[in-house]
Amino acid sequence: MKQLLTIAAMLAFSGLGMNLAAQQTPFTQAPSTQDPMPQAQADPANAQPSARSFEGRIARSGDKLVLRESSTKTSYQLDDQSKAKQFQGKDVMVTATLDSNTNTLHVVDINAMDTK
Repeated sequence: MKQLLTIAAMLAFSGLGMNLAAQQTPFTQAPSTQDPMPQAQADPANAQPSARSFEGRIARSGDKLVLRESSTKTSYQLDDQSKAKQFQGKDVMVTATLDSNTNTLHVVDINAMDTK
């Protein structure tokens, strides 16, 4: 009878120890092959920057059109020369993402500014 109680106590304590260990170990799920979001989009390091607005004037710099931002006096290369061409010499608002390595704006949209 004493052996039976000893075995029961050992089983109870080992179960308690496993339960405590499971509570302290964070659960990590293996990647699913049916993951609806590709890893490239889920990884913040690969996330695309969101577009923002830049205000300035479209001007020629050498053989390229650039945006000369009015507030910072910074010139940005424009990746879409065809969109920029119709606004040469005009004040505009460019919606774009900035590639800070090359100082290039990846143009989403260009709109003329109202000059009053």
